[in-house]
Amino acid sequence: MNLKMQAAQYALDYVHPGMILGLGSGSTTAYFIDLLGKRHQTGSLEGIQAVPTSKTTAKQARAWGIPVTTLSENPALDLAVDGADEVDPKLNLIKGLGRALLREKVVEFRSQRLIIIVDENKLVSCLGEKVPLPVEIIKFEAQAHMSWLETLGCHTEQFLEDNGSPVVTDNGNYLVGCYFENGIAEPHQLARVLADQPGIVEHGLFLDVASQVIVAGQAGIRILEREK
Repeated sequence: MNLKMQAAQYALDYVHPGMILGLGSGSTTAYFIDLLGKRHQTGSLEGIQAVPTSKTTAKQARAWGIPVTTLSENPALDLAVDGADEVDPKLNLIKGLGRALLREKVVEFRSQRLIIIVDENKLVSCLGEKVPLPVEIIKFEAQAHMSWLETLGCHTEQFLEDNGSPVVTDNGNYLVGCYFENGIAEPHQLARVLADQPGIVEHGLFLDVASQVIVAGQAGIRILEREK
């Protein structure tokens, strides 16, 4: 069992019958959904429903027979489970390399608890240390938005498909990676600046939202708790 699957397996014990779940997107969460689906088919998770954060996640959940719902029908979620691209010592996150950061944020900010599942390689001392910050932008004047992002002290690259065409999110927008050479010194300040800029739809800084992080490593599972 690889590390991602180990973390996903551990997170499964947090799910109980009747829960309304938020299901994230990406490779680690895909393991969790498969495990959740297998357990659901045994009949031991009667009454669960899931709000997916991407079309891919919704398709996977339905394939396992997991009932899919919406925030309109169930505005308060019991639990959300997702992966992350980076986790800092305060359990702040960079997410979105799986292309679903906007929908993940919409769903996960409405959950009573957010559990993040990662392998130990995702732990960093400073956000932006290993991966770019994904930013979702509108298609109109995309290059202008990228040029503005570079005034924040980063280098930008548009996310592309294997054939060279731009990545388009489930929301019909483009994704840009922002590379900060020395990491992001003030993530809360950066989040506020990005939120105020027209054309910037959303960013991959998930701050002060993770309840717990399940970390799978060579020495076993560790549980990191966010300070209250």
